[in-house]
Amino acid sequence: MTIEQLIENVGDYGRDIKLNFSTHVRQQTELTPQQTWGTVLASAIATGKSELIGAAYEQAREFLTPEAIEAAKAAATIMAMNNIYYRFQHLASNKKYATIPAKLRMNAIRTHGSDPIDFELWCTAVSAINGCGACVDSHEKILREKGVGEEKILAAVRIGSIMHAVASVVATEKAVPSSQPAVA
Repeated sequence: MTIEQLIENVGDYGRDIKLNFSTHVRQQTELTPQQTWGTVLASAIATGKSELIGAAYEQAREFLTPEAIEAAKAAATIMAMNNIYYRFQHLASNKKYATIPAKLRMNAIRTHGSDPIDFELWCTAVSAINGCGACVDSHEKILREKGVGEEKILAAVRIGSIMHAVASVVATEKAVPSSQPAVA
């Protein structure tokens, strides 16, 4: 199943999501195919919606090497941990937490085996989905230091936001089917 198939029968309320997926994923010009589909896959994993993860994985396999697939999975997984930890530090009024070592293994950030810029884009999109301002700031800064412009960074975050919305649409359709009659 493709992502398009997951959202093809969504009512008018999801029309913008369909259009945005087509425009910002299918017709993507700011990112390479690997950057685009790695972001799609990492973002789908970040949503936790198994149906969307499966569809994203099937489509991403066309564009990603096995190493890039593993790196996108690693980006989503390591950010799932880091986003919670660093969001807590950022939100807590006790600033001493930020001075205490994390003591969390984060080898995936150095050993992902993919293009470092691509991995940082995936981490940034996942961090945006997970709402961790500290991680968004950290990964965005690394990308800019590597010469990546704001338009490219926003293209990845835009894909993350669309994938989050697709997950919402899929969940909504399962829980509250469209009140419009089915088209024959």
